[in-house]
Amino acid sequence: MRYFLVFWLFLLSTIAFLDRTNISIAGVALARDYSLSKVELGWIFSAFLLGYAACQVPGGWLAARAGPRRVLTASVLCWGIFTAMTAVVPTHAHHALLWLILVRFALGMSESAVYPGANQFVARWIPVHERGKANGWIFAGVGAGSGIAPPLLTGIMMSYGWRASFWFCAFVGVLAAVVWYTVARDRPETHPRVSATELAHIRAGIAPETPGDSAGVPWGAIFLNKEVWALSVSYFAFGYVIWIFFSWFFIYLAEVRGLNLATSALYSMLPFAAMTICCLAGGVINDWVARRYGLRWGRCGLAVVSMVITATLLVCGSIAQSTFLATLVLAGGAGAIYLSQSSFWSAASDFAGSYTGVVSGVMNTACQIGGALTASLTPWIAAQLGWTAAFIVAAGVALLGAAAWVWVEPGRPLVRANGSLSPGREGPLGQPTN
Repeated sequence: MRYFLVFWLFLLSTIAFLDRTNISIAGVALARDYSLSKVELGWIFSAFLLGYAACQVPGGWLAARAGPRRVLTASVLCWGIFTAMTAVVPTHAHHALLWLILVRFALGMSESAVYPGANQFVARWIPVHERGKANGWIFAGVGAGSGIAPPLLTGIMMSYGWRASFWFCAFVGVLAAVVWYTVARDRPETHPRVSATELAHIRAGIAPETPGDSAGVPWGAIFLNKEVWALSVSYFAFGYVIWIFFSWFFIYLAEVRGLNLATSALYSMLPFAAMTICCLAGGVINDWVARRYGLRWGRCGLAVVSMVITATLLVCGSIAQSTFLATLVLAGGAGAIYLSQSSFWSAASDFAGSYTGVVSGVMNTACQIGGALTASLTPWIAAQLGWTAAFIVAAGVALLGAAAWVWVEPGRPLVRANGSLSPGREGPLGQPTN
């Protein structure tokens, strides 16, 4: 049952990225209908990210308090509603731009709980030695949603208009939310389809709740914890790198590498295909290394290696003369950094326990700040120094992210058995961090 629910979280993740990328695909037609400039369209794009970043911690807190079943259901239903509302703002409405900005901001707020909530589910349902694979599947939805969005939504737009693509995404989201609420439970003990064997397996791989779990969130312990800070710094770097591909890679191929529209669309799918494949592979490698050599090597070691490889490929791809080779190498860089994706979220659930949703929200806020920074800084660097310099800066940021993992000890619990901040080095199952 836990594998089925993880797969459904993969589908929710896929739908989330359909709903957040449809605006860029429909951007040209939307700007034409509402007479928007590129700057104004950029404000609409940014509004989502601002709402998304602002509510990461509240979303994680809600998931920890109310449970991932209800919180994720409400989140998906709300983002379906606001996706549909994007399509119903009248073309000639007074302050139409403001309404579009507010709707996209609300959509960002609605989606903010999806990954902290999913990681709260992982902390309660998935044994430590399976969390890499589970998170690999959940975040493979990022690449899957971003990869299928261009051909799927473009086809809908060409046949029925850009608004139809938003109606489609809204319908799929609402349907997925209903199924999630029907089949999910907050804890495996309360699920009627979890067998005694599976329940025993889950319990054996998850630490029992500590006495402090029923109390308030230990905000001081969280914000003074070096693991939280290190993960946040590294995930900031992660966000900086990946949002180059989400925001600028298509434009880079068209304007810098000189590809036509059709070829740019085809080539721009390569990074997202690489993200999906490497996210799944990273989860498997993560768990295998963690079982064999300990949590620290599995979570931290893989993340360091993947981010160093990413930095290398970004530099090599940016200086390659062949357009196809450059695209392939840069796509490899996007894939390489996604080898580390499961490490971030698995490490957070390993040491944060019942406060996984909150810690995940803090970490993911840093990622969105990195994405917001690269959205404006990357084109500025490219304009001043060239695109090669922009990719080299991203490579340097990736190395910073790799270095931050030195301070992460995933087996060191945030709160120990007596409910106090733990100075020890024992893992959640009494295992050394190695």
